[in-house]
Amino acid sequence: MKPIDLSLTISESIPNFPGSPKPHLINWSNIKDDGYNLELLFLSSHTGTHIDAPYHFVKNGLKINQIPLDRLVGKGILIKLRKDRNQSITKSDITLFEKKNGLIPDYSSVFFYTTWHKNLKKNNYFNENPGLDISSAKYLASKKINLVGIDSPNIDLGKDESFPVHHVLSKNNILIVENLTNLNKIPSNEFIFTILPLKIKDATGSPVRAIAS
Repeated sequence: MKPIDLSLTISESIPNFPGSPKPHLINWSNIKDDGYNLELLFLSSHTGTHIDAPYHFVKNGLKINQIPLDRLVGKGILIKLRKDRNQSITKSDITLFEKKNGLIPDYSSVFFYTTWHKNLKKNNYFNENPGLDISSAKYLASKKINLVGIDSPNIDLGKDESFPVHHVLSKNNILIVENLTNLNKIPSNEFIFTILPLKIKDATGSPVRAIAS
């Protein structure tokens, strides 16, 4: 399979989580004056397609620079659903997938395609997105899942400001990848993923270049 880019392009116009700083790319050097082009970046570590380290919600959780590389590459399992605004991904959704495709093995990396990403430019993208519910989060945690990815901006329902799914997954040392795109272009339920964050010391998250192949 030809590599598929699963990442959003970061720019000053990228839709941003409410309350987070808008990204700025500041021209710092240019070829005419300095002999080379160079820019400064100002952005949240959770801008665009990004990964949450457990430290984002757990005081002593794993930080971005501490994530072993073998957790960032491997075989992914893709669950394609159609979820509209404020709709939950439930344990029943996952077990129905398993009935059709076989049990998800322990320590797997699971990705959810909900179709929500088509709403990226809409006003409700960040506050009405679908996400996992507690039943599905606990079920995945019971399988010691490595990583959970989703094509919405939040693994929790957008309307739930207490972030219960983040808490369940993070305390179980499960990595979270949000704001994925192009999951619909993956032709099968299994694929090879590469998700590479910046190696930022003691950070809670990082934008990533995510690839399916």
